[in-house]
Amino acid sequence: MPLAVLARRLLTGVVLLWLVVSLTFLLVHLAPGDPAALLLPPSASAADAARLRTRLGLDAPLGVQYVRWIGGVARGDLGTSVALDRPVSRVLGDALPITLGLGATSLALTFVVGVAVGTWQAVRRGHRDDLALTVAATTVYAAPSYWLSLVAIALFTYGAARWHFPPALRLPAFGVRDPSGQLTGVAATVDLVRHAVLPVLVLSGVGAAGIARYARAAMLDVLGGDFVRTARAKGAPPARVYGRHALANALPPLVVLLALAFPGVVAGSVFVESVFAWPGMGRAMVQAIAQRDYPVVLGATLLYAALVIAANLAADLLLPALDPRRR
Repeated sequence: MPLAVLARRLLTGVVLLWLVVSLTFLLVHLAPGDPAALLLPPSASAADAARLRTRLGLDAPLGVQYVRWIGGVARGDLGTSVALDRPVSRVLGDALPITLGLGATSLALTFVVGVAVGTWQAVRRGHRDDLALTVAATTVYAAPSYWLSLVAIALFTYGAARWHFPPALRLPAFGVRDPSGQLTGVAATVDLVRHAVLPVLVLSGVGAAGIARYARAAMLDVLGGDFVRTARAKGAPPARVYGRHALANALPPLVVLLALAFPGVVAGSVFVESVFAWPGMGRAMVQAIAQRDYPVVLGATLLYAALVIAANLAADLLLPALDPRRR
């Protein structure tokens, strides 16, 4: 990509990021609810509320608050959490690794499973298994992630005990690790993996269902190409035809789709983390919205928007490298 085009894309991304956070700032401050009223006890007086609003900077005009906040962002200061009385950067810094770990693992499984299922459907086009996988993928993709989370909890936690599942299938439903906090070493790692199974299963299941639909369409388009027919006519084995020739040419748009899907997986963890009580970005965002914690909401929105814009830019950079026809 020429430097002039890259610079223009970066400038467009910065402007878009500014528009997103500015609109979010306006919406959260116009939403009903007063952070001071949520922080004060019921017995507090109007004077107490006024003093708290002054301390939090909420008594200034909206334009002044916006200039203060955007100036702090330009200096790398996201402000202080109203509810937690901690710097927003620390609140998000504690939550981001959990969300990124959950999202990266889910995204890897999403791509591997989705491409494998979509390829199988394309190869078996018109057969019963293609129809069954299409129905299953459409159902999972259309289902809300919080509903799938509750189903997974009911099946592998309460249902596993009731129906006498093997111990390996009786999975913990909430939290990141054992509440006792006494596990160490390999036992702690195994416990973390067991806690991660259900949220990863939900996130990767929804993502793989969507990727499978795109992979099926991309493979069907490639399988109809002349080079695939030529490879078959030369007697190439099916594994070589589908792997080296067909899948290799269908992968570039799927890899770009993977880059674009990463922010969706991270944002989709909002509901999953809330249901499974994972202390990540999603749960922090939900709690901040409920507590009218404006700085945390704005900081999380800024981070989510930056991820989306960065993923789009990465997709633009990856496509010419993966697809020689776009160079």
